[in-house]
Amino acid sequence: MSLSLPFLRPAAVGVLLAVAGCGVSSNPESAAVPAPAQPQASIQHEAVLADVAMAKRSARPASMASFAAMPAPERYPQGYRDAQREQYQTLADNPIHSVAESPVSTFSADVDTGAYANVRRLLNQGRLPPEGAVRLEEMVNYFPYDYALPTDDSPFGVTTELAATPWNPHTRLLRIGIKASDRAVAELAPANLVFLVDVSGSMDRREGLPLVKSTLKLLVDQLREQDRVSLVVYAGESRVVLEPTSGREKAKIRTAIEQLTAGGSTAGASGIELAYQMAQQAFIPKGINRILLATDGDFNVGVSDFDSLKQMAVDKRKTGISLTTLGFGVDNYNEHLMEQLADAGDGNYAYIDNLREARKVLVDQLGSTLAVVAKNVKLQVEFNPAQVSEYRLLGYENRALKREDFSNDKVDAGEVGAGHTVTALYEIVPAGEQGWLEPLRYGKSEVAVAAKNGELAMLRVRYQQPEGGKSLLIERPIASQVAPASEDLRFAAAVAAFSQQLKDARYTGDFSLKDTETLARGARGDDRFGLRNEFVQLVELAQSLRTSTASSAMPTERRIE
Repeated sequence: MSLSLPFLRPAAVGVLLAVAGCGVSSNPESAAVPAPAQPQASIQHEAVLADVAMAKRSARPASMASFAAMPAPERYPQGYRDAQREQYQTLADNPIHSVAESPVSTFSADVDTGAYANVRRLLNQGRLPPEGAVRLEEMVNYFPYDYALPTDDSPFGVTTELAATPWNPHTRLLRIGIKASDRAVAELAPANLVFLVDVSGSMDRREGLPLVKSTLKLLVDQLREQDRVSLVVYAGESRVVLEPTSGREKAKIRTAIEQLTAGGSTAGASGIELAYQMAQQAFIPKGINRILLATDGDFNVGVSDFDSLKQMAVDKRKTGISLTTLGFGVDNYNEHLMEQLADAGDGNYAYIDNLREARKVLVDQLGSTLAVVAKNVKLQVEFNPAQVSEYRLLGYENRALKREDFSNDKVDAGEVGAGHTVTALYEIVPAGEQGWLEPLRYGKSEVAVAAKNGELAMLRVRYQQPEGGKSLLIERPIASQVAPASEDLRFAAAVAAFSQQLKDARYTGDFSLKDTETLARGARGDDRFGLRNEFVQLVELAQSLRTSTASSAMPTERRIE
């Protein structure tokens, strides 16, 4: 018996066969499928896995060359799944709130998009993503939307929209969007950038250091004379490869990048410390001072505990130096660390799974990636109980804030870069409609708010200028009129539905992946970069994987219900 998967690369075929508990032939063009692995072999598999991991992190002469020379059963033992070594943070969905009891919802803005690119990578490898890999807000925010630009002195415009929910006839979908004005690269303040590159053995693969080098060279092409670039690397130890260098010396910078090779263990913390030293050495007052960390996050030497690394980023951001994380690699990818480090370092997180994504982040959206137009951006929605009985916020589980945090400038929140858009979706139950919660016998009177019958909610956005100071407040009432959903809202709803379906699909009812595909396909619009069409293809791929998983009935595989 043989298995043909024309839509996957040979390397991905090997991964998929390993997921199914099959041995992988050393010939990627023709992979034979032996009998399923026996459960009692798992201890042996773990031992082989540990040996492989050590080999991959050893000095270069004994790293990937010897790994590639191993017989296939030793490299990928039966039942071995690379995905088990990847690290994610699994959070429960936001709870349903009764407006009578909890009318106010508060959360931090988030412009990260790494979860979408990582989910795309997993699906293209033939694997359903683990639940922790799916962060709904990052899936939705990956796509551009046609939001209003600011018309006053505030750094961003505000857009709201209310329409029927595709997956629930009893609820409505409220979309809140903010958009910052874009800036051309020529308009950006001088930049002091430190490229911090992981050159350990775990990066010695096509998706690792080679892709990092190609990515950074794209950014080099955007540098100006007034910009400065340093290059720091780390493996078993950290070192400076390139002292602060003017952006006009592009050939010198490219040469420094091109000479990088991988091998050794991963002393990530010492690399971060050295990168901050270099950033401080070349610090530009009132300029952009940022570290770009390119790694798979697999730290294993020196300070590697999660809280210490985050605290280092928190302490250093107070000096005016931010940290952006660029995720690379497969198999041992620590997504949890990458996302949280960027959050702690006042930067943004992106996952680079191909050169097209690298261009999107570091060329097409360079202003958004580097230039902050507002920091500590918080959103708060107060629902009118005369109009809304229940609500739930879709996504932003790790961005939740207490109500009192909204006006406390000491509480850190998200940063918004030039041209960034932030989208938030609420599913609400209009007053009188069937909701998720059982009604209370002794409900509170709504007479006091009845006068505001035409107002669904009040939106508040609080932010600080990039240089700090007392926070400023934007307030916008949200009208209760329901209108046909715009193209943007329909597409955002499709992405939100897909994100929920990749998890437990608790609230999407009978709304299927096919329904999601149909909704997204009809809302592609002027898809300039082909991103929406790519999303439709990912939904189709997930349907195929679900069918394949259901038919194989493998207990180690997770299904989409």
